[in-house]
Amino acid sequence: MNLSFFDQFSSPHMLGIPLIMLSLLFPALLFPSPNNRWINNRLSTLQTWLLHLITKQLMVPLNKNGHKWAMMLTSLMIMLLTINLLGLLPYTFTPTTQLSMNMALAFPLWLATLLTGLRNQPSASLAHLLPEGTPTPLIPALILIETTSLLIRPLALGVRLTANLTAGHLLIQLISTASIALVPTLPVVSALTMIVLLLLTILEVAVAMIQAYVFVLLLSLYLQENI
Repeated sequence: MNLSFFDQFSSPHMLGIPLIMLSLLFPALLFPSPNNRWINNRLSTLQTWLLHLITKQLMVPLNKNGHKWAMMLTSLMIMLLTINLLGLLPYTFTPTTQLSMNMALAFPLWLATLLTGLRNQPSASLAHLLPEGTPTPLIPALILIETTSLLIRPLALGVRLTANLTAGHLLIQLISTASIALVPTLPVVSALTMIVLLLLTILEVAVAMIQAYVFVLLLSLYLQENI
């Protein structure tokens, strides 16, 4: 029983071929391709409005030099948002519950922001490791603490996204299993459990959107520190 709860997090295979790449590329097929028409349908209009809203929210904390990252950050936000929401559908696989994938997204982007700062303003980037006005005896300890906090940023990004989505999926499966098991013996309790399951599902939809936004927003804040 305990092992079956975690089967949903294993990467699906068909004929020995992992299908995780298919689950990553499939969400892109749901968005209509842009065109040059003056009048678009409602879906294209909604897509354009959503892209403008996400780009505006992500670019607010950045100065003009950081606007070069707009396409990358917006594309990452759309990808994470779509994958997280599609993963809530029954009999689907959520790639963002895999720590390896989240680390593969977080580490290169964090490293790119760090190298950007070291190339453009090395003195200011290194100054973040030592707060101004630090007493002399505390300088070595603070440098070690700030360096450690800097290096664990990509780990925190990946673990935060993985833990929140994994916990939500496990709770949904546990409550749904309990509600089905209680139908023959305690139908009233089972109905109450299904109401709780519905509320939890709504909460998980919000968590899926918030976690995608937080992941990209933190990357944009790391970028702002280095430009």
